[in-house]
Amino acid sequence: MSQSDHIFIRSLFISPGHNYFGHYGKPAGTNPIHEVDEISCRAGYGIEGDRFYGSRPDYKGQITFFSYEVHQKLYQFLEKGRGDESAYRRNVITEGIDLNSLIGWQFTLGDILFEGCEECRPCFWMNQAHGDGAEEFLKGNGGLRAKILEGGNLGKGKVLLKRIQKVPIQEKTFTDKKVR
Repeated sequence: MSQSDHIFIRSLFISPGHNYFGHYGKPAGTNPIHEVDEISCRAGYGIEGDRFYGSRPDYKGQITFFSYEVHQKLYQFLEKGRGDESAYRRNVITEGIDLNSLIGWQFTLGDILFEGCEECRPCFWMNQAHGDGAEEFLKGNGGLRAKILEGGNLGKGKVLLKRIQKVPIQEKTFTDKKVR
């Protein structure tokens, strides 16, 4: 069964190094995060130029997504202004989709095929990045970790999302036929 929705890609981010991952009990890193207009997704590897690119075979977090709607709700809860979307350290900020609904689904954004693997669980660093209470608020809404099954380029703006099929989360299939 295929379902289609138009969603909006608000922001795209890459970072050459880790600030939180692997820093438990230590200060956060200082690697910059860069907002870009387009990312190059490589099947089985991740996003070119990003810190997780080629990190390990079958990695469930080759690309990460975060909901702008959740971002807005968090900042209402924290009673703060707009907030910094890059501070989540997720690659793609979306509007118009419940990201948890993509866990266990193969789906496309444009011509790129992804597999939604699991929630990108928030950690204690979210309190440092956004304010006290952020980690607890984000539990169950920390974003989506996904594999890239067929690569391509993804840009900002309106894009067609198609749910292709439900899949077992442990399924391991990659092709790299659409990298541009």
